[in-house]
Amino acid sequence: MRFSPSIFGQALEAIDRRVFQTIVDRHNGDAYDKTFDSWDHLVALVFAQLSACDSLRGLVNLWNAGSQHHYHLACGPLKRATLSDANQRRPVGVFADLFKHLAGCLDRTRRKESEEMIGLIDSTPIPLGALCDWALSNGRIHGMKAHVLYDPSANVVNLLDITDANVNDAPVGRGAPIAAGATYVFDKAYCHYGWWSQIAAAGARFVTRPKKNMQLRSKRKRPLAETQGDGFVVREDCEVRLISRGDSKLTMPLRRIKLRRLTSEKKNGGEITLITNDMKRSAVEIGALYKGRWRIELLFRWLKQHLKIRKFLGNSANAIRLQILAAMIAHALLLIIQKTYRTDLELHRLLEYVRQHIFDRRPLIAIEKPPPVNPTRKRDRASPNQLAFQYA
Repeated sequence: MRFSPSIFGQALEAIDRRVFQTIVDRHNGDAYDKTFDSWDHLVALVFAQLSACDSLRGLVNLWNAGSQHHYHLACGPLKRATLSDANQRRPVGVFADLFKHLAGCLDRTRRKESEEMIGLIDSTPIPLGALCDWALSNGRIHGMKAHVLYDPSANVVNLLDITDANVNDAPVGRGAPIAAGATYVFDKAYCHYGWWSQIAAAGARFVTRPKKNMQLRSKRKRPLAETQGDGFVVREDCEVRLISRGDSKLTMPLRRIKLRRLTSEKKNGGEITLITNDMKRSAVEIGALYKGRWRIELLFRWLKQHLKIRKFLGNSANAIRLQILAAMIAHALLLIIQKTYRTDLELHRLLEYVRQHIFDRRPLIAIEKPPPVNPTRKRDRASPNQLAFQYA
């Protein structure tokens, strides 16, 4: 009889087991685990994300209820104590490198389509409960922070870094890879002149907002061929240079663009000042790029609403980092399914179908279709062309 993998098994097919084993050997991830290796751990945490399990007991009960699927997933039964110990000891680098590999697979699809990369850089807070007394506070939240480099055109997270809540955004942002020809959009929290110079030297561009204490001097005003944008009006476009003390290292040409936001009634709202080294795009295009920065906020909201990164399976810093990385791996697997099968389902709808049929043995490409129904009447299995013998 032909074997049909489950929906969960088909979702895991995007992970190359040889690549994953190479990552495990690099970090020595199975050094102290004899019966519960890194693959078992990965499958358990990804299963928790795709099945919406938010407790150790619920995860163990649901996973062990599908014991007939364990063999084909190369896994075994799950125990709470074993999973809890693995969450505290497993190296975070195993899951982090796997996520980088999956993000690279998605990013190669964008490069084949020859689309220009727009990198959105921002961070989102991850509040933790009172049981995590080791977590630090930045004055607003008590917990951790996830720093993300997001490409909205390909819907790919190219960089993920998890730090304490009191870590400044700028040093983490400087660790983001710089691609030639790309445009990076970020807010004023990532103000660092040396990093801006590195972006320009690599042949990339940036769009950001200046801080209040940044002193600029106008050099030349640029003509405004178009002033009306989507929800804003361009008021000024001029070339500037920095005149603040200690800014002599930043010698690249800069533009200052002032925008006036429009309300729903097309009345004047607040004013926004942008700084960029892009000398080719129009002021309206640059304003639209910065307005599109809010797409990374939509990504954060999607992750927090549909995946389990608010209630954790452990209280240690290592367990929380592993669960956040498992959530990002599950998100990457859903994107790979969406691109591989070219489905028209929205990502949250696809996740709902996967959760509903996670252990069903049916084709993933037809996950939204109802299962075949057996006919109520028996069919004549004889072929109409078959010779029939009649006896008198």
